[in-house]
Amino acid sequence: MESRRRQHSWWMACLWMAYLWTAAALVAATAHAAGPLVRYGDPVPRDVREMYDAGLRYLLKSQDDSGAWKDGQAGPGVTGMAVMALLASGEDPNHGPYRVPIRKALRSMIVAQNAETGFLGSGQGHDSMYQHGFGMLALAEAYGAVDDRMLWTEASAGSQQGRPLGQALELATRCAVTSARNNPLGGWRYSADAKDADTSVSGAVLMGLLAARNAGIEVPDETIDKAIRYFTTMTGPNGQLGYSGGPGGGSDAVTSIGVLVYSIAQQKGLPQYGKSLAYLRGRSLAVEQGGMEGYPTYTRYYRAQALFQGDVDVWEKWNAGLVKELKGMQAKDGSFAGFAGRGGGFGGTVDTALALLSLAVNYKFLPVYER
Repeated sequence: MESRRRQHSWWMACLWMAYLWTAAALVAATAHAAGPLVRYGDPVPRDVREMYDAGLRYLLKSQDDSGAWKDGQAGPGVTGMAVMALLASGEDPNHGPYRVPIRKALRSMIVAQNAETGFLGSGQGHDSMYQHGFGMLALAEAYGAVDDRMLWTEASAGSQQGRPLGQALELATRCAVTSARNNPLGGWRYSADAKDADTSVSGAVLMGLLAARNAGIEVPDETIDKAIRYFTTMTGPNGQLGYSGGPGGGSDAVTSIGVLVYSIAQQKGLPQYGKSLAYLRGRSLAVEQGGMEGYPTYTRYYRAQALFQGDVDVWEKWNAGLVKELKGMQAKDGSFAGFAGRGGGFGGTVDTALALLSLAVNYKFLPVYER
């Protein structure tokens, strides 16, 4: 088993490097071309790259000695968001400039994981299936890209020796599957043993499971199918999703989550998907960037992915406005903590990571950001 995991990691690392080289070659070959290739080969705009690099510098400075991020919000989900932002830059996670902070962060998540249940927690009062979902998504995005042989052997790992990424992801997946199996709705709520659900927590966990499945981890079809059925029951006649309790009436964030999970689960043939995409398309073209609901970085994080998966043309128009707005909101230290005063926010690390990840669709390096 260990031999197969190492072989898988080696091959996936090779594929990751091949992908980066292919992407670079595609950029050079299609920079002046017309048609769909431009959509996937365009170089990242300079202002996006500058904002992104500044945001990453902030995250690197705020990472603590354990490898986690704990300013305000804390937990495996918070650390996972920062890890995904680092991975999404396209830098080689094994030999590039972010290799050490990425490994430290992943080790902190694995060390804190419950070895029996697979639950990703921190033990600091912030634990929930929300945190578990985002943490699982980060492990899935790192699996195959980060070489396990380097994860625990470097000096900064000290005397710690933990489980490989693949094993940690398998355990996290099992935890989420068990939680859904015991939930009458087939979704998830804050507690792993909850009997109710909401589309926000369910979206975080389901995206983690879908990413794990795409990475080669076995995820029962029954779990995915039941979760998708839950989302269909929460989709109103006009395509707007509800948060909990019943269909419709929810925020743009949860409607974006619905469009995204339908897309990644390859369920675009569902009538609910078409209605939700149409609703979100109209909202995205009509609503001014600065006039969005509370916790805007959270909404932008999901809206960026949903529009990219559902309608690239609308995403391009909306993304242009997003870049302009974020450029005016980024602090001198690279953070986006100012969102706390503009409709609600989570704090430096979370708001910064979510803002960066909403921009990261421009890079298209993370597997979850592919179409």
